[in-house]
Amino acid sequence: MTGLKMEKTKKIQLIENYLDSLYPNPKCELNYEKDYELLIAVVLSAQATDKSVNLVTKVLFHRYQTLEELKNAKMEDIIDIIRPIGTYHRKATYVLEIANILWNQYDGKVPKDRQALESMPGVGRKVANVILSEWFHEDNIAVDTHVDRVSKRLGLAKEKDSVLEVEKKLQKLYQKNNWSKRHLQMVLFGRYQCKSQKPLCENCLLKDICKKKISSN
Repeated sequence: MTGLKMEKTKKIQLIENYLDSLYPNPKCELNYEKDYELLIAVVLSAQATDKSVNLVTKVLFHRYQTLEELKNAKMEDIIDIIRPIGTYHRKATYVLEIANILWNQYDGKVPKDRQALESMPGVGRKVANVILSEWFHEDNIAVDTHVDRVSKRLGLAKEKDSVLEVEKKLQKLYQKNNWSKRHLQMVLFGRYQCKSQKPLCENCLLKDICKKKISSN
């Protein structure tokens, strides 16, 4: 093993150990009970916090308790419910279209197929990765804004890398059977520690390898 590769291995081990100490059993923070509830919640979470999404889906899924009821909902009623999370016109359209697609094409079940998932409105690679990982327990790394930011600050990816390039690099760095766990850990780390604004750098055990020397003041 070359010196450079050895340094990279030590760096990854340091990151993994720290993430394990902070979040030994990471969980998705979106609330859901059914497969379609998870899919819709993840779609709604674009440019919104999980906390705000949980507030609106609590109302949405209580009012429409089955997929059949949801697909028959009125657009204006969906808009009224999800208005607090922003971009509600587009997202309300996604909710109704996804509900109808699932009902009409997939017997009311979320398909375990990336191509089928990504063909749905509002569903891109990140959303598909979350569904395949969270609901179907497949090994995947979904790169959201938190994972992207943390990866670049820790030098796991370059600043100019696309989210797909970040995903591919993380897949090479982490063991496959830990992909889903590392994804959740990095989301939580970015959400609560390595925040976009005012990151908690002072007590972070990774600050010495961080590419961004950001003051927490």
